[in-house]
Amino acid sequence: MTEQGLRTKDRTGSGYPRARRIRFRFGEPVPMSKYYAGGDMVFSHFIAGLSAGFPPGEESFIRSVRRFADEITDPVLKKRVAGFIGQEAMHGQEHRRLNEKLVEMGYAIEWLDAPTVVERQKRFEQRLPARLHLAATAAAEHYTAVLAERVLSSPEIQALAGDQEVRNLLNWHAFEELEHKSVAFDVYRAVGGTETMRILTMATLVALTLPLTAVTLTASLSRDPDARRYPLSLAREAFTLFRGPVFRGLGRELVLYLRPGFHPDDIDSRELLERWQKELFGTKGTLVDHLK
Repeated sequence: MTEQGLRTKDRTGSGYPRARRIRFRFGEPVPMSKYYAGGDMVFSHFIAGLSAGFPPGEESFIRSVRRFADEITDPVLKKRVAGFIGQEAMHGQEHRRLNEKLVEMGYAIEWLDAPTVVERQKRFEQRLPARLHLAATAAAEHYTAVLAERVLSSPEIQALAGDQEVRNLLNWHAFEELEHKSVAFDVYRAVGGTETMRILTMATLVALTLPLTAVTLTASLSRDPDARRYPLSLAREAFTLFRGPVFRGLGRELVLYLRPGFHPDDIDSRELLERWQKELFGTKGTLVDHLK
């Protein structure tokens, strides 16, 4: 086995990422309440905004890697890329199904995945240098891996999700993000991506994190007439979100990526993956009956 293959097997504990055909049952048999995250309006909108951005985001990640398909010669990395693409495609599919339900419930998030917006995104990507597009994907994958670690490690965040099927979706997505967290990074290195571009791209993403989150969350809440009736509650819940377990100390974990020589597998996820493999897909796993 190549050094790349040994690293993947030893550090993630999962071998190749494997796409699982799965289907979630949002609002079945019990209808979802509008503020499904335990009645928290702000956190419900926060999850909705993340979910709305995932399908076009995942598709952009796939395109960034496919731009280098002909340059990937390592057979181990080729198999990992295939698993990465399969997982990301399935993530987009299931988040779109949740997003449809959320739109029905009054969340104004459809614009994030509108055909015109996606088309503009594709045109923008075509103007980007291919390695910069891939560097952005590698950085975003570190971001999602950090969030995934938090989701799967924190009982407090588990409780915040509220609706059981939404929690199931987030746990599955987080689990697979950790399975493939280093794939785009390894493609970037394999095709000659530089440390300077990698680090500067992540630094830009870190700098934009809080401003973009605040702007998109404010825009979403401002279009919710039910939420606007409770301005004091919104302010309190927003304070709790940004000071709570999702964002607390997030910057310290994100900037690890800025260290020269960093690799995503330097953060050992093996124990977490093993535990959640059993929890989700073991003999009595919570998602076994969701697999198709």
